[in-house]
Amino acid sequence: MEVPSAKHETMHRRLTPLRVLRGLICLLVLLLTAFMMIVYCGFFSTVVLRLFSLHYSRKVTAFFFSSWLALWPFLFEKINKTKVIFSGDDVPARERVLLICNHRTEVDWMYLWDLALRKDSLGYIKYILKSSLMKLPVFGWSFQILEFIPVERKWEVDEAKMRQMLSKFKDPRDPLWLVLFPEGTDFTEQKCLRSQKYAAENGLPILKNLLLPKSKGFNACLEDLRSTLDAVYDVTIGYKHRCPSFLDNVFGVDPSEVHIHIRRVTLDDIPLSESEVTSWLMDTFQRKDQLLSNFNSEGYFPLHGAELNLSTVKCLINVMLVLVLTGAFSFLTFFSSIWFKIFVSLSCSYMVSATYLNIRPEPIFNFVKTSL
Repeated sequence: MEVPSAKHETMHRRLTPLRVLRGLICLLVLLLTAFMMIVYCGFFSTVVLRLFSLHYSRKVTAFFFSSWLALWPFLFEKINKTKVIFSGDDVPARERVLLICNHRTEVDWMYLWDLALRKDSLGYIKYILKSSLMKLPVFGWSFQILEFIPVERKWEVDEAKMRQMLSKFKDPRDPLWLVLFPEGTDFTEQKCLRSQKYAAENGLPILKNLLLPKSKGFNACLEDLRSTLDAVYDVTIGYKHRCPSFLDNVFGVDPSEVHIHIRRVTLDDIPLSESEVTSWLMDTFQRKDQLLSNFNSEGYFPLHGAELNLSTVKCLINVMLVLVLTGAFSFLTFFSSIWFKIFVSLSCSYMVSATYLNIRPEPIFNFVKTSL
């Protein structure tokens, strides 16, 4: 296990003009590749193919968009040289799981891609996230295609929408990594003080490194999906030596290390009633809080895992595949028949409206069965 270094350069990389230029080029590439994959591959897999088979729609979507999502771990680990260190339980590949994770900063969810890529589940990872993120240009469209669940963080508003989407995730043939952040928002010192005050007033545990978890969403996921899940992953993320922002990731200045601890929990170990699930979740967050306190003092989590480093050759092959597809789609869009320009315009119009209205086509056979 590596010992935290005292050298300043391992703690924070200086923002140089070269890093700014490299980061802007990477961001431009990510945006362009996302746009072309959404317009051409995403429209076909999530609209045309989905009309005939939801299962095969997801398989094709996962194939194309796992290639695009894999560009992010390549940026983090190969270009920015961020060390991603795993610990805790070894988890099997391609399970159907619910992940609960602490929310230390705005980019926690992106580092879960590094784990999902190693477990051959990158194209099947889905997040429950605040609805405002769905309005991000281009990226919001990809969230729609990948079936992320947008929430307003008001249970009386969110419950019906969440349960409606969860009902679509029950096919055991489809791998599933559904990620939930029970704190409901990212951690700040001010939010922590408010959370501690509320805990003290209501006889709840006072957490130092986390906000009090909200159990409604977690309980709904268990109620609707329990019979189709293999396990729940209790994931804890820690950063050395500073929590990164999105632009820190893009420019490669932080973090120097990301530590991800996984505890695999079987469904038999999680109670059934809502009150007992709430207590279980609170106990889990007390354990996570102690785990983070130890991490802050020692610099690492216990039970250092044996996840392999990403293969540079495989990463480069994937990058070339995505760039070749993007180049071909760009040529068709800008230098080929006007019909491709019309197609791109119609595809963009559909993605804007579908994302805004949260529209997903139902397979034709579902309507036939209903009518019969």
